[in-house]
Amino acid sequence: MARQDGFDNSCRPEHGRLLFALAAGADAIGETGTGYGVGLAWLASGARPGTRIVSVERDATRARQATELFSGLPQVTVIHADWHAIFPLGPFDLLVLDGGARKGGAGKDGAAADPALLVRPGGIVVIDDLTPARHWPPQFEGQIDEARAHWLGHPRFDAAELRLAPDLAALVATRRFPPQQAPD
Repeated sequence: MARQDGFDNSCRPEHGRLLFALAAGADAIGETGTGYGVGLAWLASGARPGTRIVSVERDATRARQATELFSGLPQVTVIHADWHAIFPLGPFDLLVLDGGARKGGAGKDGAAADPALLVRPGGIVVIDDLTPARHWPPQFEGQIDEARAHWLGHPRFDAAELRLAPDLAALVATRRFPPQQAPD
C-alpha cells in the first residue's frame, strides 16, 4: 500500500528489527504515525499474545487502510486522530514516536508530549527516523539539535542513540523508576 501511494516514510527493516525485539517485553504498546502500518506490523509480529497495541494516524486514508490490514488481529487498534489521542489510552510499556525528535517530540501544533504521562516507570520510548549524530552537542541542519538533546538529557529518562544503519538512528529511552522513600 505504501509503495502504491508513493509513501516513502515507512519503517525501514533496520528499525523494524528493533521494534520487533522491544515489543516482546511489553504488555501495552502505543505508536504515533501509523502510516500504512509497516512499523505496526513489526510491533505486532514481535509482541506476545494478549499484548494491547494502539496506533494513531492523522491521515484518514492511511488510518482506514491500516485498520483494514490489521482487522484480523483483535489486539491491534488503529485510530484516525492526531497524536493527542494516545494520551487517554496509556500508559504504555513501549511507546514509539514517529517522525524523529524534532521539537522535543512536539506535534504540528508545537506542543510537546510529556512522555512521563504516556510511559510506565521502566517503560521504553523509541524515537525513529533520525540521522546519526556525528558531533556533541548533536546537530541537525547545521544547528544544535535541541530536540535530540532534550531526549538525551531528559530528567525522567535514561536515553541512548542507537545507530541502525550508516544513515539511520533511533533514540531509545527508559523511564526511570521514582526514588524509593525510606519507611517511617
